[in-house]
Amino acid sequence: MHNYMTGLARIMAMIGGAVLMFLILLTCISVAGRVLDGVFHGIWMETNLPQFAEWMAARVGPVNGDFELVEAGVAFAIFSFIPHCQITAGHAAVDVFVNSLSPRVNRILRMGTEIAFALVLMLIAWRLAEGTLSKYKNGETSFLLEFPIWWAYGASLMSALVAAVVGLYMAAVRSYEAITGVILVWDGVEVQP
Repeated sequence: MHNYMTGLARIMAMIGGAVLMFLILLTCISVAGRVLDGVFHGIWMETNLPQFAEWMAARVGPVNGDFELVEAGVAFAIFSFIPHCQITAGHAAVDVFVNSLSPRVNRILRMGTEIAFALVLMLIAWRLAEGTLSKYKNGETSFLLEFPIWWAYGASLMSALVAAVVGLYMAAVRSYEAITGVILVWDGVEVQP
């Protein structure tokens, strides 16, 4: 089961990484287009090479709706990275105080943390589902590209659902570990007995 969940989390992280790389490339192209548009509309180009400047200015410029795509894509990417972070205990932790506690107390604290994470992830997925339905029903579209807003919500919802499932799985694992004292998933955070 753990291998399946880890594989699912990795796949989501890779998809999120691919989307993020696409968004970075899109942003670079859009910024370069803005810069070139400014160059070809500059006084020097319009004075010395007016026909070339006009011809080039018609062909270069920012990517239309780039910020809409970045907005939707970053939300999806963030939710895509959460399952991998959850299953590998990659969240930031301040363990100055807990290092002095017993292994049993640490297991109980980890159980509580994982349960809290699972509950929050389920809440986020639930609210995203409500938002997706709301956007679908009202037919709202983006301003420039006019794509349905619910597409972005739906993509983020799929990632949030995977994050919630992985969160529930890790909550169950840490609960079993806290109750039995048997560590099922070693991730380097556990204190050796």
